[in-house]
Amino acid sequence: MGKATHIDELRSLSVLEGLTDDQLAELARRGTEVRVEAGADVFREGEHADFWWVLLDGAIDLVRHVGREDAVVGHMDVPGRWAGGFRAWDEHGVYLATGRARTDARVLRVPAEVLRELIAAWFPLGGHLIRGLYGTARSIESTARQRESLVTLGTLAAGLAHEINNPASAATRAADDLEAACQTLLTCLRRLAQSEISAEQFIALDALRREIEPQAAGLAPLALADREDALSSWLSRHGVTRDWIIAPPLAAAGVDLAWCERMAALLEGPALEAGLEWVASAFSITALLSEVMDSTRRISDLVAAVRSYSQMDRASIQHIDVTDGLESTLVMLGYKLRDGVTVVRDYGADIPRIDAYAGELNQVWTILIDNAVDAMDGAGTLRVATRADESDVVIEIGDTGPGMPPEVAARAFEPFYTTKEVGKGSGLGLDIAQRIVVERHRGTITIDSRPGETVLRVRIPALMTRDRPRPGGLPDLPRWPPGARPDVENRTAAPTSCWARVRATRPA
Repeated sequence: MGKATHIDELRSLSVLEGLTDDQLAELARRGTEVRVEAGADVFREGEHADFWWVLLDGAIDLVRHVGREDAVVGHMDVPGRWAGGFRAWDEHGVYLATGRARTDARVLRVPAEVLRELIAAWFPLGGHLIRGLYGTARSIESTARQRESLVTLGTLAAGLAHEINNPASAATRAADDLEAACQTLLTCLRRLAQSEISAEQFIALDALRREIEPQAAGLAPLALADREDALSSWLSRHGVTRDWIIAPPLAAAGVDLAWCERMAALLEGPALEAGLEWVASAFSITALLSEVMDSTRRISDLVAAVRSYSQMDRASIQHIDVTDGLESTLVMLGYKLRDGVTVVRDYGADIPRIDAYAGELNQVWTILIDNAVDAMDGAGTLRVATRADESDVVIEIGDTGPGMPPEVAARAFEPFYTTKEVGKGSGLGLDIAQRIVVERHRGTITIDSRPGETVLRVRIPALMTRDRPRPGGLPDLPRWPPGARPDVENRTAAPTSCWARVRATRPA
């Protein structure tokens, strides 16, 4: 390519708009045109950014090494897009990603020191401003992002700790009570042996125990208290001294007075009390074991949700079901979804799996759900919906808050724009969500807001393709950290009684 043609080509690049022919000629002379074959690395992540690279033709992917694999975080696919050259203003500047040619490409390579000299000669004030702006912005952005990330991480960690503490405490209490119940059970067996009951009597005693199927799940507290009082009175009349210990588990299991009369016909004296306490202890152990299993299962589900949310040990790009990410995000934000928040799940049937950066989409769901709950001031209905629309998957996060005024909705996706007070929110704005959806997944995100109903609608193609149109004007997005679908309970549902679970799982 001749020099004149080269200057004409440089003149067409928007990044060089306003330069004179002499300045373009000097830039062409002091730079080097480099031809790159598809698949070759133009520059590498982490190395000193000693050169300024300006794309002349072709396409270059910006790739970052995340975990054990490479992830595409941006693209240079329009002539005039540039990368690197940071050492012109920062001696510690490094390439933030690897430039890997997607197609055969041509780039103009200009040494960073040459770029610094040319800027100083042509735009001295501009050079000072860039140097100051670069250093100040880098420091402020680093500090702000670090603080926001730490606050968000701390909030999520505190919420998760609270979620885990409840079942962990329940399991600990049940385990302690279980030890005492087992000791009582063994003591009752010794007392029965000392009473010299026959083998036939013990077999009949065990048969009476097996007749009882825990059925107190539907009893109201007052009805259960009345049953306990009736059993306690019956026990006192039959010389049982530990009625306050024996009556509650028998009442909870559904024992009635007719059953007690049959027990009195089988045993008498000390053997009756020992037999009744043995049966009561057996019922208590069954209920406590159920509570321990449910509590530890809940802890296991929470751990699984954390792994799913953070996408630990997972590939960056995965073929995923978006419902998995939505559910794990609901678990992570569970501390905000209690009391006045009703969660409504409206998942469509036959939703296609999509190719996506799962960890980044979880960040999107976190932002949208967190904003929705804040908009409702912690009380209202949160609607999480999915549906298929031709080759796309549509995800909707809706809330029953007051809605966004038109002027707020118009600016909602602007960087750093917020209507929240300092310290409120997740520290991750809708601009981050938009860049993840648009730049990383070639989808769209829109707002539909009116008083009493706001819906954030995300549309993602099932397969990400290079030729899918992409909105312009958005900067390349930094890579978010990557990280089985838990069975997440609807927090508005009534808790299930341990006795109902025992009855459902008891062998015939």
